[in-house]
Formats: sequence, C-alpha cells, structure tokens
Amino acid sequence: MRLSRYFLPVLKETPSEAQIVSHRYMLRAGMIKQSAAGIYSWLPLGFKVLKKIEGIVHEEQMRAGHIPVLMPTMQSADLWRESGRYDAYGEEMLRITDRHDRDLLFTPTAEELITDIFRSHVSSYKDLPLTMYQIQWKFRDEIRPRFGVMRGREFYMKDGYNFDLTKEDALHAYNRHLVSYLRTYERMGLQAIPMRADSGPIGGDDTHEFLVLADTGESEVFYDSAVTDIRLGERDIDYNDVDQCRAVMEEFTALYARTDETHDAALFDQIPAERQRSARGIEVGQIFYFGTKYSEPMGATVQGPDGKSVPVHMGSHGIGVSRLVGAIIEASHDDKGIIWPEGVTPFHCGIVNLKQGDDEADAACNQIYAALVAAGLEPLYDDRKERAGGKFATMDLIGLPWRITVGPRGLKNGVVEVTCRRTGESEELSPEEAVKKIAKIYEPHTAGRGF
Repeated sequence: MRLSRYFLPVLKETPSEAQIVSHRYMLRAGMIKQSAAGIYSWLPLGFKVLKKIEGIVHEEQMRAGHIPVLMPTMQSADLWRESGRYDAYGEEMLRITDRHDRDLLFTPTAEELITDIFRSHVSSYKDLPLTMYQIQWKFRDEIRPRFGVMRGREFYMKDGYNFDLTKEDALHAYNRHLVSYLRTYERMGLQAIPMRADSGPIGGDDTHEFLVLADTGESEVFYDSAVTDIRLGERDIDYNDVDQCRAVMEEFTALYARTDETHDAALFDQIPAERQRSARGIEVGQIFYFGTKYSEPMGATVQGPDGKSVPVHMGSHGIGVSRLVGAIIEASHDDKGIIWPEGVTPFHCGIVNLKQGDDEADAACNQIYAALVAAGLEPLYDDRKERAGGKFATMDLIGLPWRITVGPRGLKNGVVEVTCRRTGESEELSPEEAVKKIAKIYEPHTAGRGF
C-alpha cells in the first residue's frame, strides 16, 4: 500500500475522552472512530490488525481440531427461556421485540443457540467428541462503556463449544483449549497467564481466565512470579493425547495465579514472599467446563454405548478478538506510539522516502516495495511529499515493527537504513540485503499460514 492512496486519518492531538494508552493510540493512529457509546467503526488500519488476530485464532482453533461455524447475532428469547438464563442474565442483555411481537436478543454469548444446533443433528455417542466455534460480533449493554475497545458494548469474539460423552472427555477438551489458547497468545507476542476465575453468568465450577499483565487492567490479580517464566514455545503438542494436554494444563496452573474474585489469602501467603505479586490484568479469554448445565434443560442428549440416553457434557471457550487489539497496544508501546509484534502488524515494513520526487530515491523505493511484495510481504510506502520528521512520527505512531529509510545521501553509498521500532537500533544495508533481512524476520510468521 502507498500511503498517498491509503485512508489513515492520523490525529495530532489526543481526544479528551481517551483515558488509557490503547484508546489514545487507536484514535490517534486512525484505527477506530466512535459511532455511539462503546460502539466503534473499524477504519482500514484497525481492521487489518483485527483480521490478523482473527486469522491466528482461526489457525490455532483448527490446529486443535475445532470446526468453524457462523451463528446469527440475533437469537430467539425462547431458547434462553429453555435454559433458564433469559431473566437471570441481567440488564447487559439487549432485549428486542420484532414487528410480530416475538422476543429476540442481541447475542452476548451462544450456549443456547449452539446447543439447539447440536440437539437437532446429533443423537449418538459415535458422533462425539465435537467442538464447534465461531468468530462473530456480540453485544453487552455495559452501563459505563469506557477505555475504547477494551470495554465496549459491541465486540468481536471467538466463542467455542465442546460436546462430550463424559466429564473426563469434556475436561480433556478444557485442557486442549488451554493449550491452544497459550499458543494463540504467544503467536501474538503476548504472555497471557491462565488464572483461576469466577464463572459469572456462564456457569460451572471449572474456569480459567487468561490475563495480560498491564497497569491499566480492570482486574486485580495475585500470582506467583514464577508463572511469568513459563512458555509453551514451539513444543509439538498432540491435541488428541490426553496425558500430554493434561501435563501442559498442570504445568501452567500449578503455581498460584488467581483473579480477585477467587483469591485465597491463606494459599497466597504460602508462596515465598519474594515471589508474591499483585498487579492489574486485562482479560483476553476464558475457558469453562459446566457439565450438563445446558444439555439437561434443553434436551441435548445422545445414545450412549449401553443404548441409554444421556445428556452431553459441555464447555465454552472465548477469546476477545477486538479486545486483543487494545491489550496488545497496552502491553507494547512507548511514548511515540504503538509497537506491533511481528505476528499481528498491519503492514510488515514501512518504507520512508526522505526526498519524494528525487528520481533515484523514488526508483529505489519502488524497487524495494516491489521486492517486498514479491517476497509475500505487505509494505506501507510513505510516498507523500511531507517533511521527514512528519513521516517518521507517523511510522512511530502506527507502530510498524520495521522501517526502511531511503534517501539520496545513503544511496550515493549504495545503502538504505533499516530500523527496528522496538529497540530504535538502525543499520545500513544495501537495498537487496535490507529486503532479505525483512523477509527472513517474517519467515516464522508467514510460512504455512492460512485457513
């Protein structure tokens, strides 16, 4: 993309309503625009990041054997009355009556709808296990929406649902989701710590939230500092291996890590004092096992091996896709702007022409741009007739991880400047070597990807 042809409404001043870093930078970088309280339009730059995150979520869900579907944003209230949640959910649910006086609701979550799909088509244990998921817009009518996409009313979410014959099978699904979520977050450059949490209106006794530590987090968390040293990394995990998935779950949840709702001061005091930590965290996902909470009242049963009809065991598993955009910014920024991890950056590399209109500089930028595209990358070429300082400020604000700077002086020596946004370090390379360097950096993030 050439910046002269792109829609990037960058703001020089911070809007007064933006209270946290991610909200400020998303508005200033032209990623979002508020449409109503807690509801945003996603502008081109923000939409690209949203789709990058969505792509990673899809890839890791399907790697774990989960099947994508798409359910409507509007649901019948009758399904929620079957489960008993219609009146219990609270005022966050947006309830609607259509022209035929039928009660509808704007989806906050979809346990009832997916259970209805399951009971309509599955009747035998031979069709289990089964996990389906979607990435779809949701709505929860927050009384005080704030912090931009971090606590909005409309949000983009991955919600998945497992159906299993036994509790043991369903707990394997729980562990499988935990492993897949760890891999998902690490690919985004985040450390999201699984913490024992409260189930809230979803229900069930087994649940973990995934939290990214950040000063602006809404949740107070307590944890053993040793949990921050654990990484999944590039381990080869067989999602069908019950013992292997259980071992990862135990490794990542054995040390103390809890949200405020489940904090146990007596257990916390047993941790060595030098490792006791309290902080703020941003919730970016949650997994639940709730057994037959929905399958029993809604008649989601299968015929077991003995011929008897039994309700299936279920769980649900969510990732806040739109919230992750804000969480990544909260975890990765400086006083100049955003610093995108390579896995989610909207463009892989920025190209800055220090002297637009100079034949040699223009030709070099065009060659670098074409070479990056040929390597399967997406560069953003700042070809505007703007001063160099303004171009650098824009690149720093929008946070592309790498920048190639091209100017007449360097070209006389056969070099361009390659700069790392995170460290600020630069090196001079030939245009060809600069392209090779950028392509090499992104190999782990582009090879074999897609869904």
